Amino acid sequence: MTLPKEDMPRSELELSPERMLELAALASQLIVDRLDGLADQPAWRGGSRAELEPIMREPPPEEGRNPEDVLRRAAAEILPIAGRVDHPKFFAFVPSSATWPGVLADYMAAGHNIFQGTWLGASGPSQLEVVVIDWFREWLGYPETGGGLFTSGGSAASLDAFVAAREAAGAPERATVYMSDQSHTALSRAATIVGVRPERVRKVPSDAYFRMKMDDLQRMIDEDRAAGLTPIAVCGNAGTTNTGAVDPLESLADLCEREGIWLHIDASYGGFAILTDTGKALFRGIERADSIAMDAHKWLFQPFEAGCLMVRDVRKLEEAFSVHPEYLQDTQWGTDHPNFGDRGLQLSRSFRALKVWMSIQTFGMAAFRRSVGKGIDLALKGEEYVRASQILQIANPASLGVVCFRVNPRDMDLDDALLEKVNEAVQARVIETATAMMSSTRLRGLYSLRMCILNHTTTWEDVRSTLEAIERFGMEALEA
Repeated sequence: MTLPKEDMPRSELELSPERMLELAALASQLIVDRLDGLADQPAWRGGSRAELEPIMREPPPEEGRNPEDVLRRAAAEILPIAGRVDHPKFFAFVPSSATWPGVLADYMAAGHNIFQGTWLGASGPSQLEVVVIDWFREWLGYPETGGGLFTSGGSAASLDAFVAAREAAGAPERATVYMSDQSHTALSRAATIVGVRPERVRKVPSDAYFRMKMDDLQRMIDEDRAAGLTPIAVCGNAGTTNTGAVDPLESLADLCEREGIWLHIDASYGGFAILTDTGKALFRGIERADSIAMDAHKWLFQPFEAGCLMVRDVRKLEEAFSVHPEYLQDTQWGTDHPNFGDRGLQLSRSFRALKVWMSIQTFGMAAFRRSVGKGIDLALKGEEYVRASQILQIANPASLGVVCFRVNPRDMDLDDALLEKVNEAVQARVIETATAMMSSTRLRGLYSLRMCILNHTTTWEDVRSTLEAIERFGMEALEA
């Protein structure tokens, strides 16, 4: 029997509109169920490769399977075996709690299959990215010459910034870059990718509060210039991953202006704290930086990936990245129509700005300001709890949502070796008991517990109950 032409599928890889809606509804239900029950689940679930191989290892099927079964299997056997970084008690590393409009935006952008490398390819999405980037520019205090683009994250943003810095310096053969000993490893990697020898990536010592020491930075620059090297960039921190520390941004801007060196600020972790009065005060001088990396998938509550690079003069990016091959000759529409592929390393780009736009349109800026401020306040309140505790000891004052501490009872004289074992045991116990997800760090050589509070759903009860459990686990470890 021959089907009428209008009933014949156009492709073997196509589903009917009815089936697409059915599957989309099931996928949405599975995600909403997961979010609704998230607080009742452990903040972390992992599996060894030996455990996961029997579940997932199989040849690709020759014939298709029931798509409902495929969706349910992904939701049950694959997606949950990961850190639940949006859990209200996920305090490890850097959490990320996405808004639902942001999730829907990614779904819609994927459904429209947007290619946003050129204005010709995506005029509407490109115009919206211009608008959202302008929001960021205004929040930072950049002039109208400023601009930028969305990236996958801080790593890609810093790489793009270093390319611009290298070209602005004339692409010297013996280049040097300077960053704090607290800077993220992504900065070191980006510097070497753009051609700076690893031994010329200078790590500047930090002070007692983990801020870059300006005298040491000046000395290193002077010594390198005397040795015939060319400094191309200084990297400051606006919220380190380790402690939330903020480098002296105004002093860095003064130095870089005096020395004629590109100033890049890594605000990937804390940048959107600029929306709060606390953040504005801490980041005074950031508007003088040549470039700034920020991650909207952290403190602007968006799904991964949503990084961005901002530059004080957007022409510097276009001078570094713009190329005009014959096969893209139709995409040049003039200066009023920017091609975002000319501002960074990606030509094939997804439409990342939509999630920020939809989230802010839905909830409004006031809600975002309060949510960012909430994380800052909870960390400060956590510090107060630690300082009042007879069992816990503060390791570094809370900054931008991060508070570091350790178990060290006041009425006991314990050596560092024993304290390290105790705190390691406590950190493991917190995870094993599904109390929360915690990570650790070393501050001044001492093992410390680190609590990072960025989730807009986290409450003081989540923080307090975790600290109480740590006190209890600490005493149990000491008595064992």
